[in-house]
Amino acid sequence: MTTTNLTLSNTAVNAQSVRWPLLLGNSLRAAVLVMLVGGIAYPLLVTGIAQTVLPHTANGSLIERNGQVIGSALIGQSFAGAGYFHSRPSATTAPDPDKEGSSIAAPYNAGLSAASNQGATHQGLMDSVSERVAQYRTDNRLAASALVPVDAVTASASGLDPHISLANAQLQLPRVAQTRGLPLEQVQPLLQQATEQRTLGVLGEPRVNVLQLNLALDALQPAAKPKE
Repeated sequence: MTTTNLTLSNTAVNAQSVRWPLLLGNSLRAAVLVMLVGGIAYPLLVTGIAQTVLPHTANGSLIERNGQVIGSALIGQSFAGAGYFHSRPSATTAPDPDKEGSSIAAPYNAGLSAASNQGATHQGLMDSVSERVAQYRTDNRLAASALVPVDAVTASASGLDPHISLANAQLQLPRVAQTRGLPLEQVQPLLQQATEQRTLGVLGEPRVNVLQLNLALDALQPAAKPKE
């Protein structure tokens, strides 16, 4: 009985010894196959299709002027001049160069997309929104009781939103036109051209790409010395 058990045990050990090289070989072959298909072939296929069908989008929707890349249609930029349409506020930050472990405000920092994470009842957010509302009304010469679009005084979840609402752009239109000395009828078509409609006709709301609109304005009339 003991001899039989030892024989069976030796047989099991020998069988396991035979299986391990086989298992390792199969595992290595499977890993190589997955790497070749998922890590090389599939990315090359998708990249090739994207570069053929949608090269502009696949390369980041970059915008060039005079042969130089000045931005992307997918990432907002900050505009402060009175002769430009202003972007949505951004809550992105960057490391503080003067204090390790701290951060400073850095609007539209594409390397650190983030929101403020402040809730609707956060006192800091309420104070910021109140200040932005007052500043927006002052900048655009609106009445103290005028309603202000929410996207004009709050940041997006990414902090990089390149769009503003159509209502926001329309309220800024008189200021931009007056600063540049242009009639409203000359600026309005540019606003319409920069307006993107609902995705698939049902998703989202009409929105205006601020960078593209401001570039169209500069093409119409350079704003190096805007009229005040």
